[in-house]
Amino acid sequence: MRSVLGIDAAWTEREPSGVALIADDGSGWQLVEVAASYSAFLQRELGGVPILRHRGSMPDATAIIEVASGKVGTPVDLVAIDMPLSMTPIIGRRASDNMISFLYGARHASTHTPSVTRPGKLSDELRIAFDYIGYPLAVSDPAGRVLIEVYPHPALIELAAAERRLPYKASKIRKYWPEVTPGARLEKLIEVWSKIVALLDARIRGVAPALTLPSVTARGYEMKAFEDSLDAVVCAWVGACVMDGMASAYGDEESAIWVPRLGA
Repeated sequence: MRSVLGIDAAWTEREPSGVALIADDGSGWQLVEVAASYSAFLQRELGGVPILRHRGSMPDATAIIEVASGKVGTPVDLVAIDMPLSMTPIIGRRASDNMISFLYGARHASTHTPSVTRPGKLSDELRIAFDYIGYPLAVSDPAGRVLIEVYPHPALIELAAAERRLPYKASKIRKYWPEVTPGARLEKLIEVWSKIVALLDARIRGVAPALTLPSVTARGYEMKAFEDSLDAVVCAWVGACVMDGMASAYGDEESAIWVPRLGA
């Protein structure tokens, strides 16, 4: 049994972080669990995405790994996190940020610039906590149980064979489609989400039934819960690509962002 834990990690303690667990028993990858926050993942059994007002919290690496490993019956092999991570404290842009921005900037998928405050200490503590329980940060040639950094935007470009970044962030729909009504914007957003879910479901069994698309009348926090869960599954999928030898690391000896290489 192989397994990957994907985490769409918030850059502050105030925002929730989506979590997804996938496993492969030899018959292909399948979704085991997805939740819109650490607390939801730790507290409940499989049952789709709960529509709750998810709150942020400090990640407990030990508890998350224990619960995830218990769900698959064997220790998790790889943890894939959407958050800037580095062997040393982050004070600004890293080589990995610059490389991804060089490769994907023209496709509108440059990285955000990390700093000493965002994610700052949260990133350092997360990396150290996973390293302490046996998941060191891998910047090249992952061997054994590892922690890796991923970035959903370039990953989705590769998944969809898209020319540019997919317009799937709920907070930016006015920017994506300024010429249409708010209701039409939501319809367009859900259409993009539907396409992403279908693409992920083709590679990880069980994604579609677990990620039930919200309606256009859903509240903002419901949209956010879905988006965080979707990003967590994307993170887990990138981790699966790394385990399958279908991803490349972009960075240096301090940090690296892993991106799927579907033509491999």
